[in-house]
Amino acid sequence: MGRRRLIQLFVILLPLVLIGTVAAQTITGTENFIFDSRADLELLADQVLGEGVRPPAWTGNADLASATLLGDLWYDNELLADSVFSPGERPQNWAGATVASASIISRNVRHDLELSADEVFGINQRPDTWRSAPVIIRCDRTLQNVLEMMSRFYRITSQTPESALNYCQSVAAEIEDELVNIVFGTQDSDAGLRDPIALLGAARGDLERLGDELLGLNTRPEGYAANRDVASPTLIGDLFLDMTLLADNQLGQGVRPEGWIGVVTNSPAISYLNVRHDVELLADTTLGPIRPTGWQGTIPIERCDPFVSSLAYLVQQNYDISFTELDSTAADYCDQVTISVNAIVENPPVLDVVELEARLNGASNYAFAYLDVAATEYMGVMPGGVRFRAVYRNFGDSNMMFVAGDDFALYVDRRFTTVEETIYNSLPTVENVDPITFCDAGWCNGPGPTPTPTGSGPLISVLIQTTPQATPNPAELEATKQLVSWNYIRVTYVQDNVGARTAQVALEICAQPAQNATACEPVLTVFDQAIGTNKPVMSQYNGLNVFEFRYGYTTNVVIEGDTRFSNDVWISDPTIR
Repeated sequence: MGRRRLIQLFVILLPLVLIGTVAAQTITGTENFIFDSRADLELLADQVLGEGVRPPAWTGNADLASATLLGDLWYDNELLADSVFSPGERPQNWAGATVASASIISRNVRHDLELSADEVFGINQRPDTWRSAPVIIRCDRTLQNVLEMMSRFYRITSQTPESALNYCQSVAAEIEDELVNIVFGTQDSDAGLRDPIALLGAARGDLERLGDELLGLNTRPEGYAANRDVASPTLIGDLFLDMTLLADNQLGQGVRPEGWIGVVTNSPAISYLNVRHDVELLADTTLGPIRPTGWQGTIPIERCDPFVSSLAYLVQQNYDISFTELDSTAADYCDQVTISVNAIVENPPVLDVVELEARLNGASNYAFAYLDVAATEYMGVMPGGVRFRAVYRNFGDSNMMFVAGDDFALYVDRRFTTVEETIYNSLPTVENVDPITFCDAGWCNGPGPTPTPTGSGPLISVLIQTTPQATPNPAELEATKQLVSWNYIRVTYVQDNVGARTAQVALEICAQPAQNATACEPVLTVFDQAIGTNKPVMSQYNGLNVFEFRYGYTTNVVIEGDTRFSNDVWISDPTIR
């Protein structure tokens, strides 16, 4: 099936039509939530209009048996918002959207009600009789939908406590690394990965083109670094500083256009998304929609807020929907993208049977096969290219999945198949089911004992999860070793498994950026915090330990040498080395 293209999705602008659709739905499980929202809406109306005073069209419907309960709640909330903000005026992050989902409508209405309450009572100030709702409801609609997609397809959930100061900002910061790892760690249609360092170099080039256009060739503000060396450890900082200087020069000291991010981090991927957004915004503000010749920012959606563009990426990957039909030259392009991408998440497309079956089909890449999910009853190696249908997945961080073919039903490790991680995460779990396993295929040679680990294959991951080790203490490490970033790690590529998107690499950790470093020491251990143990040493290469990593930017690790350690590493896929 070809890639479906989204022309424009404006169904959320037809609230009265959709309310009729929602009214017929069963909203079991949301009654208390809706009732509490109605109670708080009436309390806020008393505060704004006077006790018992309501607009003429006010429904006041609190009857849980009413077919129009949810539609009336939305309608009254919009009526009150006209009094709070003035008719037709709403805060920028007002959801105000209705789709054919009772839970989503009730969530969005509650979100907007909290915005009205912030305006009337003060930010996060509420009377004692306010019934309230989970704190996540107050967060931006896009952030909530990013969390929904990450939970739905990647089993990633927020662990931020509701008591956290600046809760929504804390949640966004918590999931940011995971989100960019998905965006930059997933192969594109050409089986390649996006290199954030190369992209930062392109952003630097575009900043220079903008500077030439605004100030003249080789004319720059005082203090401008003009650092174009992608191997430089100060590349990100210098790029950010120069962008700030150019903005000050053109807009005034500290004056920035609405939506400006103005933040970079030690993550090249996050920094790229922020810088690209701000460079494009600065160009829009100073030049308008026209870009200088040679401009390398060719992905229009990256002009939008990074969470919006990342959410669009998740939608494209998991629902096979793109946004190329939207007019990227329109002044409200990013508003259109925001509306469309959120509407898709809140009212996801239903995959037809043929497409669904195609998504669940996969093939072996010489995967070890087992009769049990614990990988103790070994049945042999499933030859490369053997086709199957993915049926169930295991819990937690496991990659084991139950697959079925014409003459077998077994457990294999997803990483040694063609099944993508997003498809794996969408499978039902083996909870409360006990599928019958068998193997009548010619390649089956068990059941038998699990082979002795040889340093490769899914067996290692199964075994090491049974022997968790103590997580290294960062404070203790910093007392004895120097913390360095990913670009201080010299990577020697020993072997690739392109199908599994992994590489076996020898690592050294250096005293300066690895490209030019001479003072380097061998990496002794790599602690993987996701599974609570050290990564196994796969082999030796020129006296160095060899470890296996997925392609892309990896965090949540502790990479140690004798005198230095790092919490991240970048592993390139073969197409971009």
